[in-house]
Amino acid sequence: MTTGAAEVRAALAEAYRAEWGVVFGTIVRLTGDWELAEDCAQEAFARALPAWRREGVPRRPGAWLVTAARHRALDVLRRRTTERGKLAEVAAREAVREPAPPGDERLRLVFTCCHPALPLESRVALTLRTVSGLTTREIARAFLVGEDTVSQRILRAKRKIAAAGIPYRVPPPGSRAERLDGVLAVIYLVFTEGYAPSDGSTVRDVLAEEAVRLARLVAAEVPDEPEARGLLALLLLQHSRRAARLDADGGLVTLEHQDRKRWDRALVGEGVALAREAVAAGGPYALQAAIAERHAVAPDAAATDWVTIVALYDRLLALRANPVVALNRAVAVGMRDGPQAQLDAVDALGTLRQLAGNHALPAVRADALRRLGRSREAVAAYREAEELAPNEAIARQYARWIAALGPDD
Repeated sequence: MTTGAAEVRAALAEAYRAEWGVVFGTIVRLTGDWELAEDCAQEAFARALPAWRREGVPRRPGAWLVTAARHRALDVLRRRTTERGKLAEVAAREAVREPAPPGDERLRLVFTCCHPALPLESRVALTLRTVSGLTTREIARAFLVGEDTVSQRILRAKRKIAAAGIPYRVPPPGSRAERLDGVLAVIYLVFTEGYAPSDGSTVRDVLAEEAVRLARLVAAEVPDEPEARGLLALLLLQHSRRAARLDADGGLVTLEHQDRKRWDRALVGEGVALAREAVAAGGPYALQAAIAERHAVAPDAAATDWVTIVALYDRLLALRANPVVALNRAVAVGMRDGPQAQLDAVDALGTLRQLAGNHALPAVRADALRRLGRSREAVAAYREAEELAPNEAIARQYARWIAALGPDD
């Protein structure tokens, strides 16, 4: 009996998304050879297409793929006369170890890829390649760099792991907290590059969605870590607004003006529950999630609990003196206390070197001036923001606000 090609391809695509990290991680665990693991994982997926057409899609696709990759790895090692010792070692491991649960395998992979000995850009590329299964082309396209650049980052990371003897494992409890911070930072960076890219483009869905998937994985595998749940809550709540963030022309729509009926209510509900659970721990991601939760439950900007949001920003700034957080706090102060308070708060930040050249600083100032009725000054500030805008979509938004205020002469 043969299975239709479309059905097999769909099943294989789903298995690739769900099982790539497990297949890859299993071979790394057994052989310690990252290059061999990649080759064997790719071979297993390639063999699956004709095999599943002939025999039907297996009840447990992941187990079929792991077995195929493991057999391929053993075949390769048998052919390498210099690998006889490793073959015996792998055989011994096979004899005494039960297969690792899929979550354990992926978690080992995440912690190893995010080891602090690796450069940050290499951690990101290696995580997306080995855990998420993104191709080098997909990673290069998402980060707007060349494929060769991504390939070199991944290759250097693998070599560093081998040369430094970085163990393929989840760190022991005594050092897990420090390493978890690095894992969460990588996931947050991936999401940020998808949701609000540093080059100024609007959205890159593949990165944002992979970051949410990675955050789910880590939160599920370390359920006693509130910051992992806090990060997941934050990403879910931000991602829930995706459909409302762009207008018909592809321009960004600020949170205040978004059509909240277009928010994904399932993601909102999940994120709200997680945020409320994690906030008591008071970590940076949990606090950011709590701020996002206050926005998520408000019917509109005017009805938002700005008093609580300002208090949460104060707690967040006490943990990390971040100028962007301080600028967001100025907006919240303005919504709580009025535009003059916002203007005062923004002007107090105006000398911060970290905000120099950031279009958001004059834009927030312009918003306060507009609300104060100081239209000419507002137009001048919006023009400054327009000149600093990182892309045409944001520049067009500032131009529309300038037009709505009228000429500045």
